[in-house]
Amino acid sequence: MNATPSSATAVPSAATYTAQGRLNTNALLRQYSVLVRRLAHQMIVKLPPNVMLDDLIQVGMIGLNDALTRFDPGQGVQFETFATQRIRGAMLDELRANDWMSRGDRKQQRNIETAVHRLEQKLGRMPLEAEIAAELGLSLTDYQEMLGKVRGTQLLYLEDLSGDEGDENYLDRHVVDEASNPFHRLQDQRMRQALVDAIKKLPEREQYIMSMYYEHDMNLKEIALVLGVTESRVCQLHSQTITRLRTKLRAWQAEKR
Repeated sequence: MNATPSSATAVPSAATYTAQGRLNTNALLRQYSVLVRRLAHQMIVKLPPNVMLDDLIQVGMIGLNDALTRFDPGQGVQFETFATQRIRGAMLDELRANDWMSRGDRKQQRNIETAVHRLEQKLGRMPLEAEIAAELGLSLTDYQEMLGKVRGTQLLYLEDLSGDEGDENYLDRHVVDEASNPFHRLQDQRMRQALVDAIKKLPEREQYIMSMYYEHDMNLKEIALVLGVTESRVCQLHSQTITRLRTKLRAWQAEKR
């Protein structure tokens, strides 16, 4: 089968070899970079907003280079199939290696979420910042410092869709090859609606922050100027907002199990 420069699905052919009979690695990297980008775009939609597309593409190119080095036509496997496994594997390894939140910070994040959930059950509404601090046995200042430390950015962590005992294969099950599964498409639609409903129940200022940050791509400094507060205060409010939404989504998931 002949390879064409515009195809990311072809098998390497004689055209991809140098005059010395060696694989033209640079040409193949350019040719199959389309495959890397396609896989990165498929994966990014399943991941938290702090994961950068360019980072996935970069490690995917490393995986592609590894595939070019290790590919053996004699094994009877098409190059695209082999390369796809290597590219995805490189991306998944990078995601696992960069679970940046420490155990201590993660525990504090969970404590805040638990306090928010208890107060919502007791008050029948989203609790005020001072009420959350009191529930945690902290002063308002200490609570705000905790929010700045945990810097919540992810609506869902990797273990959020796993069982109570954890699930180390979450990434493999939920990031790879799920686009064709009607059940998962339906679940995604339901979760998006649950998220929209939760955002509508946020305090007005926190709704503004979510809109400016995620819809209008404004950074924390720009949001701070709009709200007339410090950048660190916006960081605290953003972290608290993410905590509220995570609490709502976790409760929604518990109901669906």
